[in-house]
Amino acid sequence: MTKTINMHILLIHQAFASLDEPGGTRHHEIARFLARHGHQVSIIASPVSYLTGEFQNGEKIEEDLDGLIKIYRTFTYSALHKSFVHRVFSFFSFMISSFLKSISIKNVDLVWGTTPPIFQSFSAWLISRLKGIPFLLEVRDLWPEFAIAVGVLKNPFLIKISFWLERFLYHHADQIIVNSPGFVELVREKGGREISLIPNGADIGLFNNVNNSEIRKTLGWTDQFVALYAGAHGMSNDLGIILKAAQFLKEEKGIYFVLLGDGKEKSALIHEAEKLDLSNISFLNPVPKNKVAEFLVAADACIAILKPIEMYKTTYPNKVFDYMAAKKPVILAIDGVIREVVEKAGCGIFCAPGDPNALADGIRFFYTNPEMAVDMGLRGYHFLKTNFSREKFALELLNIMNGMVKQSG
Repeated sequence: MTKTINMHILLIHQAFASLDEPGGTRHHEIARFLARHGHQVSIIASPVSYLTGEFQNGEKIEEDLDGLIKIYRTFTYSALHKSFVHRVFSFFSFMISSFLKSISIKNVDLVWGTTPPIFQSFSAWLISRLKGIPFLLEVRDLWPEFAIAVGVLKNPFLIKISFWLERFLYHHADQIIVNSPGFVELVREKGGREISLIPNGADIGLFNNVNNSEIRKTLGWTDQFVALYAGAHGMSNDLGIILKAAQFLKEEKGIYFVLLGDGKEKSALIHEAEKLDLSNISFLNPVPKNKVAEFLVAADACIAILKPIEMYKTTYPNKVFDYMAAKKPVILAIDGVIREVVEKAGCGIFCAPGDPNALADGIRFFYTNPEMAVDMGLRGYHFLKTNFSREKFALELLNIMNGMVKQSG
């Protein structure tokens, strides 16, 4: 293992969420790992929740682990549930404010940029060059390809600029990390050179010591088989398919659907559920990541779903690993590399994306085979513990960072 050196790492991440906020907290978990190993982490983030669009923390400095982690919230235009043009304003406002804040942060050894949104990574690259330090680019989604595939990004000029920026960043990054093996070749084809795979994984510790029976009682799930979806309610997530599956299963009185989270499509989904008179489904507001574990553990099976788009076959959705950490069987309506993981682990069943009948059949299977559901959940947990531990991947990332800083010095 590379000899550890004390580093100051600067992360620029508009969608960053701390453990007490709704949304994905992978970066806070990794930052805490780095801090526990003696490194300082400065994070420039938006005060606007990327999941809910609400101002949560204001423009202030937060500290964690005795000041080794500092979170700076800089101005970001709020674009909750607005058009893509408004979201672009949001992206550019953070790109500028994060750049200006980065200039004032001293003694940085490495800049860590992450995409999407892709524009913030340009700020990270520019700061790295101004400070003469390495630039680490993390590719969490293939943007703009995903945005074009789902129909969000349509403007020819913005598409052209986005593709240029994507190639520019891939070519100029000193090191690239991707969270799915499906991204590696696509990034390399567009100019990426040094590419390493650091999958999402899950922090198993968040799911330990959760009393599921007490939570089920509180939520009124005691006598029901709960099929739960946790995450964003956006265009990509295809949650209308879950509503149709719930309609097909209305007569199965023991089955209950729960959608936990928020997003642009949530209000439309609630309206549609009311229109269909779906008494077997409920929508819950998002909760901080350190509370999400309680809901996952309390469920009987968990749903992962995306639109049936070819590009989505390349993804490793983080929620699947969280479901495995919670010891829950996965009802997977996503094809591709994540299907390979679920099938290798034996922790769930695949349902054709975009097919509500297939999704309903998958839920019915676990409802009628509860012992199989428990068994698959345990298989997923043990497979995750061996192959997708977040601590394991955080250590690999630390070694990459150490190598970059050592080489630049």
